[in-house]
Amino acid sequence: MSQISQKPLMAVLFVGVLMGALDLAIIGPALPAIQSDFNLDNRDLSWLFTVYVLAQLIGTPLFAKASDKYGRRNVYLVCVAGFGLGSLLLVLASSYETLLLGRTVQGLGASGIFPVAAAVIGDTFPKEKQGSALGLIGAVFGLAFLLGPVLGGILLRYSWQWLFLINLPIALGLLVAAWRLLPSGGSGQSLPFDWAGGVLLTALLFGIAVGVTNLDTADIAGSLVSLQVWPFLLAGIALLPLFWRAEKSAADPIIRPTFFAARQIRLVMLIAAGLGALECAQVFFPALGVAALGITESTAAWLMLPGVFVMMVVSILAGKLVDALGPTRVIQVSLGIVLAGLLVYALAGITYVTFIGGGMIVGVGVAALLGAPLRYILLEEASPEDRASTQGLLNIFLAVGQLSGAAIVGAVATSAGGGTTGYQASFGVLAVITVVIGGIALGLRNVRPKIAGPAPDTAGAQPVDPFRN
Repeated sequence: MSQISQKPLMAVLFVGVLMGALDLAIIGPALPAIQSDFNLDNRDLSWLFTVYVLAQLIGTPLFAKASDKYGRRNVYLVCVAGFGLGSLLLVLASSYETLLLGRTVQGLGASGIFPVAAAVIGDTFPKEKQGSALGLIGAVFGLAFLLGPVLGGILLRYSWQWLFLINLPIALGLLVAAWRLLPSGGSGQSLPFDWAGGVLLTALLFGIAVGVTNLDTADIAGSLVSLQVWPFLLAGIALLPLFWRAEKSAADPIIRPTFFAARQIRLVMLIAAGLGALECAQVFFPALGVAALGITESTAAWLMLPGVFVMMVVSILAGKLVDALGPTRVIQVSLGIVLAGLLVYALAGITYVTFIGGGMIVGVGVAALLGAPLRYILLEEASPEDRASTQGLLNIFLAVGQLSGAAIVGAVATSAGGGTTGYQASFGVLAVITVVIGGIALGLRNVRPKIAGPAPDTAGAQPVDPFRN
């Protein structure tokens, strides 16, 4: 693909991922107005955020597999159209149930956009530019959390519906551009879609996600035996071996068991689960500021903005480093940076300087890890027929880590007495987890990018052995 055509393609991918990420960040400013209009309590309100995340988690592997099978363009169009439909449902909603439906459809639409974007980069960009492209896509999430409050403040002057109405012209423009620019071919296989695996995977992910989400971090043991937790967790865990058996016998499984035969894949997924927990820790940084500095939650959130800005910039720079040095070195150094930031929070006296500085240090490491290096390794390991599927699998492990990280921080902080001492203890535990992940990363084989031409069009190619050890 020529440099001229890469730029508009990258713009389509960037805007699509930004649209999905923004609606995860922008819902916050809209919640008070929605609560007032629909007379909702706080628990009802929280589900407008939770159902979006759950829909993304469930939809990601399904749309990723569909992208490998039926073509990047087709699935990207369906996802963008679904996101637009969900936004329209929110604008027109006259009941809480319609709000939930709209957020669910939005989340399902958003779920396929990122893995498809990463797969398109692997399909069309030369290897020496894939790291930079993935880093740019990763920077979207930092940008979304910077733009979300600003856009919310502007559009809420008119009504909360405008926060979602603005998605409609963006989605329409993306549909036109994606139809023109995205590659259209799929794997060319005539094998049936793995519906049994899809149903089982959806059910087990839903059970685990709802069970972990409903955990009371102040009373883990007590909440584990509650009806809001144990039936869901038990169902999710019980379905796991059934799903694995179904995938082994499926003609074209959603998640190939052979994915885990490759050592690189196994190590990347373990690192991703740990990284998800480290990423989730950032959600609790403002709580540490409130407890240690005696500031308000809003002030603590503002003090985190330098770290968010740094994350956006570093994601782009880390992508370039992946192209220059290979992903493994970037992963290992970035984990060291995360460890340094967590140790500041765990061991140093919390002042304004250490609070802002620790957040920025952790942000540098997390941003470098989330953008390019892990995804680059998966693009290298996967065959063209499985690129999106492996990206979707990575998202699942990140999400499981995020859910687990929230439970870990809450449980440790509570058991250590809460407040500054409790949160510092929890960040100390996460520092230990970082050391473990760093040990795992030492086992990765470094892949040095080679200067080469663009990847050949493999849309009609027959399946090959997807992984190598």
